[in-house]
Amino acid sequence: MFADLQFYLLGLITVVLFASEVFALVDALRRPGAAFVSAGKKTKTFWSLVLAAAVALGFIGLYPPLGGGYLGLMALFVVIPAIIYLTDVRPALGSMRGPRGGSGPRGPGSRGGW
Repeated sequence: MFADLQFYLLGLITVVLFASEVFALVDALRRPGAAFVSAGKKTKTFWSLVLAAAVALGFIGLYPPLGGGYLGLMALFVVIPAIIYLTDVRPALGSMRGPRGGSGPRGPGSRGGW
């Protein structure tokens, strides 16, 4: 009974962590490359490669039927690059406009709306 509960709980945790890894990768890919340099962070290529590797390892760490389940508890540590991106890099890029709105910062004097 407890073994089944642990198995399903760890499976749920790895799925949530994998989803956050995918979210971080998609977010990094959607940002303009100049925003990374303007924010004083590593390049877009660096973060894209690191997060793609985290997604690949996160997928391998998912439990069957979704993945192979080969990493076990190590799958919990694969999310570290995504956590660093989401808590440090993404907020620094947050002041930069997205891919559709240009690449300039949004300051207090910027006009929005209609």
